[in-house]
Amino acid sequence: MEQRARDGAPLDELVRIAVQFCRLAEERHPRRGPGRPPVIPDWVLAVMVMVAVMLRKKAKSAQYAWWNNRRGDFARWFVGQKFPGRSTFFDRYHRIHGLFQHALVLQGQEAVRKGWADAQCVAIDKSLIGGRGRPWSRRDRRQNKRRKRVDHDTTWGYSKHHGWVQGYSTEVIVTAGPDRINWPLIASADTASRSEQKSCLDKFVRLPKETRFVLADSGYDSNAVGEAVEWDAHGQRTGCRFLCPEVNRPNNGKSRQPHPRQSRERQHHRRLREARRTYFLSPHGRRLYARRKVSVEPFHSHWKHLFDLDHRVWHWGLANNRTMLVAAIFAYQTLLTYNHRHRLRSTCIKAILDAL
Repeated sequence: MEQRARDGAPLDELVRIAVQFCRLAEERHPRRGPGRPPVIPDWVLAVMVMVAVMLRKKAKSAQYAWWNNRRGDFARWFVGQKFPGRSTFFDRYHRIHGLFQHALVLQGQEAVRKGWADAQCVAIDKSLIGGRGRPWSRRDRRQNKRRKRVDHDTTWGYSKHHGWVQGYSTEVIVTAGPDRINWPLIASADTASRSEQKSCLDKFVRLPKETRFVLADSGYDSNAVGEAVEWDAHGQRTGCRFLCPEVNRPNNGKSRQPHPRQSRERQHHRRLREARRTYFLSPHGRRLYARRKVSVEPFHSHWKHLFDLDHRVWHWGLANNRTMLVAAIFAYQTLLTYNHRHRLRSTCIKAILDAL
């Protein structure tokens, strides 16, 4: 028997917000490649996935079953769009994470433009989430033994907070303003072993123009990352400062090669690193960096708890979890937008989710 979304719930408006940004994201970043465009646009599938994630339907079959029982709501929310078949929903599920990333950037830009989010200072961080199934040992990996109940897309990663984890990772840039409201602006998901020094590089070019400070932990300590934040491709200053503690390396504090014998490029990188170190250790730099512990770290803890991701992911496979994890961050961002439109407190997010 067909059901209807609960009366009085804010789901109608949350869907309208998601449709606005997912549709705009597809218009600005259309699917490219051979063949005709799909009958059902990707933004429709993206909103369907986001709603199912908000309702914490953890299996793809449960997500599709919920929508199949509410075709009346689908026709009301997606006027003129065809309801997708089960195979279409499952096939497109693992291909729409890129659309969520673009929609997340657009919604973050609107929040900054309207003054809801303060993007002058932002923080970036990577967080690990365990995968499903049994551990895949190093010995089995070397011998390419694919045992049952093992997610073969998972990899091992290490962090000071989680220790060694076999699973996946998320990387998020959030606002770190003095108001303590942490808006996610850019996000991605990958395997646990993905190097944050590589995955972060394409995110900095999408930072809001208002951004002046980027905070990161020592895992991002690299000349390439620092210079990607502070300098553009044409060798001009971006106006941003990169604040990151240095990793204790074996040669720290030891005498280096004589300055005249170093290449000009090496001397250039050392001068830039010394300038970053000086600013980081200054009183203003230390005060700014203190915001990191009260912004991005609590954000990871909060959104994981909201979507039951404290211990492990929902799905098997990288493609499925990429979509689900970025969709959860986009859903969190959509809830913040709803809160600000109704002038609610940020603590109301869990209450809204529980009421859906």
